[in-house]
Amino acid sequence: MNFNLMFWTNSILLGVGLAMDAFSVSLANGLNEPKMKISRMALIAGVFAAFQAIMPMTGWLLVHTIAQKFSQFQKFIPWIALILLLFIGGNMLKEGFSNEDEAEEIKQVGFLALLIQGIATSIDALSVGFTIADYEVIMAIICALIIAVVTFFICITGLKIGKKVGTKLSGKANILGGVILIFIGIEIFVKGVFF
Repeated sequence: MNFNLMFWTNSILLGVGLAMDAFSVSLANGLNEPKMKISRMALIAGVFAAFQAIMPMTGWLLVHTIAQKFSQFQKFIPWIALILLLFIGGNMLKEGFSNEDEAEEIKQVGFLALLIQGIATSIDALSVGFTIADYEVIMAIICALIIAVVTFFICITGLKIGKKVGTKLSGKANILGGVILIFIGIEIFVKGVFF
């Protein structure tokens, strides 16, 4: 395989496809935190981008080392994503429905929750290791970096949209954000188990 137009196009399209779950979670994070600073937006998008790069490379490595064991693990990917996103979304719903003072500052998504979101939204990217299995190591790394860059910019867009809408929704943002995360978890599960 060469560094031709098809390679670049496929890598960008993989990035767009893989980033959709991270975009939706970024949207929910923006809804949850409408006064988010640019540095925090970059951190959140960076975490998602990093996981979107690491997972395909991990999948590529597994294909080239222990492919048989990975194929057995692959059936658990939708379950793991579902459980993680149900947990995070459920917590956001709980906070949204609690009777706390609405004037209180909206809580930021903690770093641990952000890491869990990163794992949950990128775990299906492990299977991309199969689609790039015929790439040499340098090509696989470049493909993963392209996926990361595309994810970063898509997540920044999601955060900006979420912030705009979140300012208008005020205290109901947690509820909407939680519902979004739960639907993403269900969608990943349904795609992974039934399709």
